[in-house]
Amino acid sequence: MFGWLRVAFMLLLVAIVTPPMALAQLLILKTGIGNDRYLPRQWHRFVLFVLGFRLHVRGQMSDKRPLLIAANHISWTDIMVAGAVAEVNFVAKSEVSGWPMIGTLAHLQRTVFVEREQKRKSGDQAGEIAQRMNDGDPMLLFAEGMTSDGNLLLPFKSTLFGAASMAVDRGEADHVFVQPMAIAYTRFHGMPMGRLHRTHAAWIGDRLLAPHIVQLLKEGAVDVEVHFGEAVEYRPGMKRKDLAQAVERRVTEMFNDAISWPIKSREK
Repeated sequence: MFGWLRVAFMLLLVAIVTPPMALAQLLILKTGIGNDRYLPRQWHRFVLFVLGFRLHVRGQMSDKRPLLIAANHISWTDIMVAGAVAEVNFVAKSEVSGWPMIGTLAHLQRTVFVEREQKRKSGDQAGEIAQRMNDGDPMLLFAEGMTSDGNLLLPFKSTLFGAASMAVDRGEADHVFVQPMAIAYTRFHGMPMGRLHRTHAAWIGDRLLAPHIVQLLKEGAVDVEVHFGEAVEYRPGMKRKDLAQAVERRVTEMFNDAISWPIKSREK
């Protein structure tokens, strides 16, 4: 019973807080007054509080520009986690734009939506991401292209790094910095997660979203770690596949460090 009361209270809290923040964000976008990444970051922090997630961060987002951040992907909560630690803009699959409420909020965060199955549009979409990076927006993508089970990373898709290569190859930028970022869910109610328990936070394949949200709200108390690596400089002449593999190796190293036992003390 307590779990369901917690779900009801937290959903009510989200319903009260989200509309005025969304309206304020819309005004910022319409008027151009203020930082359009500030309110989304505060909303992401608020959602983590509602979920009962404890966030631990190692390193920080690079101050080098143009910047593309490449992260692994475990759950829809990765968006809240990444958005809470840094003022970033996201690259997301096109289906997200049509999701109730979430799609609207993604638009308000100036997310770039990509249609991965329609290659004829990929050039225009990569060009939009490249332009955003050249304008100074730190863009974040989930380089596996889909969610994993929280235990192992999937291979990074080199095609998703097309915006970095396009910005350089077209001469729009002398270089692009690509920063590895690892996300790992490490503890549940204070106890280290093992291989079986890490799937608790994972949202895999066609798993329904609403039941997963309710499950996380009922139980809460998840520790999540974010590790930032050193940015890799992409210059003319480099191969996009080599870039993807180098970033994947670094994300894998940081991810394995985060889930390794014994769990080390982490920086808040």
